[in-house]
Amino acid sequence: MTNNRELQPKRPAKSDNQPKPAVTNSHLRLGPVGKSIFKSLPIGIVAFDTDLKIIEANPEAAKLIELEADIDRSLSKGTDTPDRPGLDWTQQLKSAISTGQMCTFDQIGYTLDGKTKLLRLVCTPLIKPNRQMPHGAILIIEDITEKVEIERQLAGAEKLACLGKLASKIAHELSNPLDGILRYINLAARIIEQENLEKPKEYLARCRQGLTRMVRIVSELLEYSRSTHSPFEYLKIEQIIEDALRMMDTKLETLNIKIIRNYTSGLPQIRSGNLYQVFCNLAKNAFDAMPNGGELKISTRLNKDNTIAVEFRDTGIGFPPEHAETIFEPFFTTKDKGKGTGLGLAICKDIVESYHGKITAENAPAGGSIFTVHLPVTGNP
Repeated sequence: MTNNRELQPKRPAKSDNQPKPAVTNSHLRLGPVGKSIFKSLPIGIVAFDTDLKIIEANPEAAKLIELEADIDRSLSKGTDTPDRPGLDWTQQLKSAISTGQMCTFDQIGYTLDGKTKLLRLVCTPLIKPNRQMPHGAILIIEDITEKVEIERQLAGAEKLACLGKLASKIAHELSNPLDGILRYINLAARIIEQENLEKPKEYLARCRQGLTRMVRIVSELLEYSRSTHSPFEYLKIEQIIEDALRMMDTKLETLNIKIIRNYTSGLPQIRSGNLYQVFCNLAKNAFDAMPNGGELKISTRLNKDNTIAVEFRDTGIGFPPEHAETIFEPFFTTKDKGKGTGLGLAICKDIVESYHGKITAENAPAGGSIFTVHLPVTGNP
């Protein structure tokens, strides 16, 4: 057994006079080789007991977080700010120990020495042989700031590629009404020259229809970039849904539609991003499917695979079962001609997949349709 020399992190003395962690290697029973490896690992490792007292920490951990006597206080030091309350680390870590299951906290913003980094924290309970209950846990700390930035750049490149594909489809869709507009304008000019004023009215009306479709397509594309929240803001899923429904208040006034809410309380918060547009589109489609009134039931739940499911169930006309997949393709629509562009659900699918989630569509047994959004929440507050 090697000596129990303490590995104290080199930090300025604290005014609150809190004791620093007693860092020893006796709890992990490290031999000379193990101790050398433990010190040289490029990721931070902190071992703590069931009372969350730190019993071991390597030098890299001291570079990533401000170590105190307790691991929960160490994490709160850099994640709690007046304008950004952090997680209840005491509850989160004790829950991980009591359940004996590994848990991950991804993209946690931690401020140290005036600089904020994104950390991935993995908490693994320690269970001794012949013992069922954990006697502590190990927290692995990884700086993923650079990795996240690269992923964002790649996501931007993928979005540009997707927009390029959309642009080609848009050009094709707009070419037909533009061609029609030009033909009818030429015909109108010819007829006007002959002083026949009835036909020009009909031709100009058709020009107006084509232009209206073009305006609707452009408007739906603009909706894609519109949001009421910061893309990096964590919110309750029901708050985002309610914000979207408030946008539909004017439409609801003219329809006899009842909205039933069945929200599961205590769901993890989720990054808002463009989810607002998803829920706006799903609500609008449900209303369009019930022109004579009906019922829209919106429910949320946490699935066993640690995803949040948001379900929009209407009592409308439904859709042909063979269109369950093609309904999400750009410019595909089951609505009457002139009433839909076919972009709404395609945009929804693109947004949800950017969360690594999925969206599904099916007909309800009793009539109507069910659209379900599945969003992963691993590591989110």
